[in-house]
Amino acid sequence: MSQPFRRSEPAGFDAASAGRHCPPSMDRPGEGSGVDFEAAHLIVRLGAIAANYKTVQRLAGPAVVAAVVKADAYGTGMARVAPVFVQTGCDTFFVARLEEGLALRPLAPEARIFVLDGAQPDAVPALISHRLTPVLNSIAEIAGWAAAARATKTRLDAGINIDTGMNRLGLPASELATLSGEHVKRLEGLHIVLLMSHLACAEDAEMKLNRLQLDRFKTALSMLPPAPASLAATGGIMLGKDYLFDLVRSGLGLYGGNPHPANPNPFAVAVRATARVLQLRRVDKGETVGYGATFRTKRPSVLATAALGYADGLMRAISNHGTAAIGGVRVPVVGRVSMDLVTLDVTDVTGPLSTGMDVEFIGDTVTLEDVAAAANTISYELLTSLSHRATRRYEDAP
Repeated sequence: MSQPFRRSEPAGFDAASAGRHCPPSMDRPGEGSGVDFEAAHLIVRLGAIAANYKTVQRLAGPAVVAAVVKADAYGTGMARVAPVFVQTGCDTFFVARLEEGLALRPLAPEARIFVLDGAQPDAVPALISHRLTPVLNSIAEIAGWAAAARATKTRLDAGINIDTGMNRLGLPASELATLSGEHVKRLEGLHIVLLMSHLACAEDAEMKLNRLQLDRFKTALSMLPPAPASLAATGGIMLGKDYLFDLVRSGLGLYGGNPHPANPNPFAVAVRATARVLQLRRVDKGETVGYGATFRTKRPSVLATAALGYADGLMRAISNHGTAAIGGVRVPVVGRVSMDLVTLDVTDVTGPLSTGMDVEFIGDTVTLEDVAAAANTISYELLTSLSHRATRRYEDAP
């Protein structure tokens, strides 16, 4: 049976405010509403992102470092992040969708912007008018882009993606052989500025497929006219110099993620997700918590309910598995994560507890990789799932 807090509870607990409802702010990122209480924050450290770009340059030198800013710069906000890369000296970007390239162009007016989705027929006019460089993924796309070059009487830049084992996008071996034998005719009117492929298992240095793909890529390069080459994203960079070639496509590491979770992370923490405690309560041993009653207390416990849920991008899969942090002290998630709320067992926190205090769910104490492991997923999904309901704050300092 639940019992009210009394003054004998942990120092700093405000019994008068326990249970008071505090509605979350619905402000968009960077907008102020005059509302004092903001339920949750996503803090993006622009200084850390700039520092991470320089770290990639150090790890990948002398290869050119391109910034991958697809999926709204991995959920961090391309409009704020892309100018940081430009100011840091980045002049090459990768996006997935045409729409992303269109949004990026005014932010990086002089940069080369590669569009990984290729050159679908209805995208060709916009690609040309906005000076976007498609990464061509098939013989058919190469033919269509070459036809556009003839129609516009211009020489169009292009990248070519070669499938070396991913079996996703890119020229399969049969089409590579065709292009190799007929490249003079098929590439007429095109300026190939990049030959690329993508590693399937770069996060695991022991995977034999990495070396197999490297060998296949080298073979493909020997079959085509010389052009700058790219094989490695952030994970590939950390496999060694053999994988670097002329250009690397850094994504996750720029945003603070560790592409090799088994090893120490060389990148600075760039994203913190925090939420405010809405209510504190003491419960007896044997009480259940949350939807489905999936957690039962094994001792008299202090519970904190915080204003973050799966609508904010906190994975429901961390229910009863994940952790958060209060003042650098880890506390377990208990019960199911719901749409707007998550409950924590804060019984072992020795410092002050009060409603309104901040809880870290991703950041300096609880890393992206910690949360990903608890959710049985990857850092990429966590970052790109963060919603815009939490108020966004952009900080310059690392």
